[in-house]
Amino acid sequence: MAAAKRKPMSRKAKTRLELFGSYTVILIMFVIILYPLLWTLGVSLNTGSGVYGASIIPENFTLEHYEWLFFDPRSNYLLWYQNTLIVAVSVTVIATFMIALTAYAFSRYRFKGRKNGLYAFLLLQMFPVLMAMVALYILLNTVNLLDSLIGLIIIYIGGAIPMNAFLVKGYFDTIPRELDESAKIDGAGHFRIFFQIMLPLAKPILAVVALFNFMAPFMDFILPRIVLRSPENFTLALGLFNFVNDQFANNFTRFAAGAILIAVPIAAVYLFLQRYLISGLTSGATKG
Repeated sequence: MAAAKRKPMSRKAKTRLELFGSYTVILIMFVIILYPLLWTLGVSLNTGSGVYGASIIPENFTLEHYEWLFFDPRSNYLLWYQNTLIVAVSVTVIATFMIALTAYAFSRYRFKGRKNGLYAFLLLQMFPVLMAMVALYILLNTVNLLDSLIGLIIIYIGGAIPMNAFLVKGYFDTIPRELDESAKIDGAGHFRIFFQIMLPLAKPILAVVALFNFMAPFMDFILPRIVLRSPENFTLALGLFNFVNDQFANNFTRFAAGAILIAVPIAAVYLFLQRYLISGLTSGATKG
């Protein structure tokens, strides 16, 4: 007796199976990402200073650690927050503008050393940042910018330009050159073309670059550790390290509270830049 032939899976059933698989993967990733955040939030709301007795759902809910960060005279948290915001805003504005100018020059102009310059940008990304730490330390010490926020800002700006300029240059290359030529016929100069045509059309990639530049000072620990020495100049990452290192006697609950508050300005900047991403992606170069 011949085996009955199996009916092929219908397109509707196949679509449902694919959706189920996609949602399953998304759910797993969501849990992996969300669990550490919930755990950190729960620890920050627990009493005491240890991490082993803490739980995601606190038995004794308290905001004492947040109050200590903001109101205790022994806490330098607000000062560290201010330093980090100064560095982040300065790096975001200056670096994004310089990256856009550099990318525009490499995208629209042909000059001697252009090709070698692009290769140099790529080459600089092949070496780990730690290789340059000693040189950066000596350089900042030579120009008396060691243990200063200005020196830290300069290093961040210089490190952000090579790779980001290469990315933005690739985006500028996708913008039709006919727009430049039409603007030149109407009497527009190079800077007017840059500010009124190129920058508005490059909002998506510039928004991404600005967001990454803003996040870096909040997340980076190694560079501030090398550059900064005085507690009044610490950034958040470097200051919070002290909560679990020395003078605060391994206070993980305060560390968790301080870490949670780092997400506030980053989330605010992301929400602000999101509309530029959407508007830039939905408007084409040929639309009026």
